[in-house]
Amino acid sequence: MTDPTTEPDLGAGRPGVLTALGDCCSALLATPRRLLRPRRPDAGFLASLEPVPAPPARATVTLTSLVQARTSAPATVVAEGMRSLRTLPMAMGAFLVVHPQARFLVDPAICAAVHKRVLPGLPFPVGMLVSPEKPVLGLADALAARDLSGEDIDFTLATHLHWDHISGLLDMPGSVELRVPAAEYEWATSGDRAPYGVVRAPLVDRAHSDLDLDGPPVLTFTRSRDLFGDGAVILVDLPGHTPGSIGVLLAVDDGTRVLLVGDAIWNTVQLKLLREKAPMPGRLFDADPGETFRTIQRLHALPVGIEVIASHDYDAVLSRA
Repeated sequence: MTDPTTEPDLGAGRPGVLTALGDCCSALLATPRRLLRPRRPDAGFLASLEPVPAPPARATVTLTSLVQARTSAPATVVAEGMRSLRTLPMAMGAFLVVHPQARFLVDPAICAAVHKRVLPGLPFPVGMLVSPEKPVLGLADALAARDLSGEDIDFTLATHLHWDHISGLLDMPGSVELRVPAAEYEWATSGDRAPYGVVRAPLVDRAHSDLDLDGPPVLTFTRSRDLFGDGAVILVDLPGHTPGSIGVLLAVDDGTRVLLVGDAIWNTVQLKLLREKAPMPGRLFDADPGETFRTIQRLHALPVGIEVIASHDYDAVLSRA
């Protein structure tokens, strides 16, 4: 666990305020047009997607969502073209997975006092736009509520390296390894300026190892990795939102197959409507909007029976709490 009095400099890699304001304004100006004329799916691409059956699972896992914070967003920005005044609730939190060989977290999301320890690492006004409601439940406290501590966790997996998916590392022992694709780690940590949504402080001095997705196609995804070799935890590539975004396909002990998709989508309404995020905030947080939309189409084409859980889809996350 990181000592709050000696935590890394939050200003390291933070984009400048003027740059952030300019990018926010550009994204905002592009949003009304896409509200009226959302991007259309690629019919040819959709027709080419032929799902490859997932390998049979010879083991199962338990899955528990740890809801740590809540926020909300207008439906019109979650899925472009939604002409609705509704506000959608959004969750922030981690997923606790127990496999016969390991207990691990997918997306160690929120640390205690995240508003002071992490959010100042985002430039104005980005931090203000994504700040969760108070209070938040730090990761150590979320684990304690289930009679666990950081020492009980064997490792963590990140679907991607945005702040709200890894800030909880600050509450974890330094020995708990982060596993993430090399392309994702390089994208988040290289260069003088961090990408929007990345705060580098939780990664400083954190043990990590590279995850290579060198396995065959699974479902509608081009690459995979069977984490334990028994079909219970299969990683799949979900590029676009970030270069190394991954999904985690789980064979759960209730007989279901659950796919944790991180921020490939924010809400399952995007799959039903085949819609990407509105330019504001999509242009800020989707590293490659075109590739993000192709990933949404891959998710839309999944076979019946796969339960998709987006990290911020409050109702979907709560169903596994």
